[in-house]
Amino acid sequence: MIRKWILLWVVLLLASCSSPQDKLKISATTWVGYSPLFYAKAKGWLDPLKIQLLHVVSLSENMYLYQAGNADAYVGTQYEYNVMSSHKPTLKPVMMFDRSNGGDLILSNVSIDELKNTKQIIDVYLEMDSVNRVLLHDFMEKYQISRDRVHLINHDQAIISSLNMQKVKGPTIIVTYTPYNVGLEEKGFHEVASTRDGLDLLVVDALFTTQDVLQAHKEQLVALKGLVAKAVAALKANPEEFYQTVKPYMLGVSYQDFLNSLHDIVWINDALPEKLRQRLTQSKFDTRFLL
Repeated sequence: MIRKWILLWVVLLLASCSSPQDKLKISATTWVGYSPLFYAKAKGWLDPLKIQLLHVVSLSENMYLYQAGNADAYVGTQYEYNVMSSHKPTLKPVMMFDRSNGGDLILSNVSIDELKNTKQIIDVYLEMDSVNRVLLHDFMEKYQISRDRVHLINHDQAIISSLNMQKVKGPTIIVTYTPYNVGLEEKGFHEVASTRDGLDLLVVDALFTTQDVLQAHKEQLVALKGLVAKAVAALKANPEEFYQTVKPYMLGVSYQDFLNSLHDIVWINDALPEKLRQRLTQSKFDTRFLL
């Protein structure tokens, strides 16, 4: 009888120690390269994995949410990663999504020649704590626009995308990314440079987290990588069904504009080409922990 009680006590003790896997919180912005995450969420694929996807409107909000401890992992570019990893050395990229091929843009209400030659101060709208600033620096350096000629205005993309060209006074630059550029271009702003044409930057998107979180949630993250691949396959097989599924997260972007935005990225979620891996490594992007 005593042996039975001891056995029962051991079983209860083991049950109390083996708690189910904790929920994994991931924050993501509205970027076409992250749409597979929203597809997986809408399809209910994330629930069995205990993964919660947090939808934010800006790159900077994404970083702040993570820094405040409200997310276990976040998606972003290598430029936000460089900023964050300087304060958190164990932060690593663990999953790749895409390479920007025109999806990061510089818009304006005037031509490049007018921007170069104007005597007026140029208003620049951008998200300061993001890849936006690096894009702007590259653009200004290439077209010889000095820092004292620009007035930086820091807003998230949700606010920037509401700008009305008719109310803008003087030469203006907008640093943005798809799909936020769509509404701005409809209002009359036009593209003057992008990661496809006019800018020499390499911009990739990835999921970032610390080594501790990677170790604690590795099974969930490996499964998530498989779901991202499954979602990308669904996109290629039936883009309209995919669009209708993620439409609530795409800021009212039309189906045609969504299709167009897909031409602005290159998927690298399955495998990282060796030349790209080498280039990223040279830029201090740690690829050792990629799943």
